[in-house]
Amino acid sequence: MTPPDASRVLVALRVPATPERAFAAFTDRIDDWWVHNGLFQFTRGRTGTMVFETGPSGRLLERYDDGTEFVIGGVRAWDPPHGFVIGWRQAGFEPDQDTELHVSFAAVRDDPPSTRVTVQHFGWDTIPPENAARHGFPLQVFSLRFAQWWQHQLAGLATTAR
Repeated sequence: MTPPDASRVLVALRVPATPERAFAAFTDRIDDWWVHNGLFQFTRGRTGTMVFETGPSGRLLERYDDGTEFVIGGVRAWDPPHGFVIGWRQAGFEPDQDTELHVSFAAVRDDPPSTRVTVQHFGWDTIPPENAARHGFPLQVFSLRFAQWWQHQLAGLATTAR
């Protein structure tokens, strides 16, 4: 038996909505469902509003009360309502480090409408364990914890898309 690929975090969840509605809830309403968590913060000690600037040249960012922003990543592929790919950085990353988030939306059934939202997060094997984003965890442990975090995030998306 082949062990799971720890360099990729993979999570899927069925959302009670059409792909169009699930895609729009993920991108246009991200701050309505995003759960901020002290363990996986973009910038240490700060929590802001999640903003997704949609479209092929869009970006995902966290905007703070003082008007500053942290750019999490730029859109690398844009195919509504089927999916998108964005870069993903955290403040502790070196300039040459980033990861990549792939999110896809696939209709599961029509009545009632249901969509499988799949999140694949690649590149954590390029971030050393001593980086604050990895919390010192070995890659397999980190991948499991991060997958649990994404499951929790997608549960919020399911509620918002409903």
